[in-house]
Amino acid sequence: DGKPLPVYGKGANVRDWLYVEDHARALLLVNEKGAVGETYNVGGHNERTNLEVVKTVCAILDGLRPRADGTRYDSLITYVADRPGHDLRYAIDPSKLMGELGWKPRETFDTGIRKTVQWYLDNEWWWKPIHEKRYSGQRLGRG
Repeated sequence: DGKPLPVYGKGANVRDWLYVEDHARALLLVNEKGAVGETYNVGGHNERTNLEVVKTVCAILDGLRPRADGTRYDSLITYVADRPGHDLRYAIDPSKLMGELGWKPRETFDTGIRKTVQWYLDNEWWWKPIHEKRYSGQRLGRG
């Protein structure tokens, strides 16, 4: 929509990113072969800062759906006040899931994020009504 892309603080918050199908496969495997009462963390060893993720999505969009005015999507990035108590890093150790059940992600961060962006571009029929009627991009939550 050509609107600013707000990034909390400096975008330094780190998360472990995992493609949705890899996550679903992990849940199915735990359900089928996991030990009752055990806990298995699901992660992909794909830690990225929020700013890295936003810039990656922008670069993918630059290639797949360039802006009409020719400017890059990352020119829309704006920095907004971070929310109080925002965790700097969420760390996941999936070694138990990988070691005991033999699970590993099939997608890297780069392949998974590209597939995700492409899915949203190909499926506007799914998300556009939500965007237009229920959620218009406003900041949710306190702070």
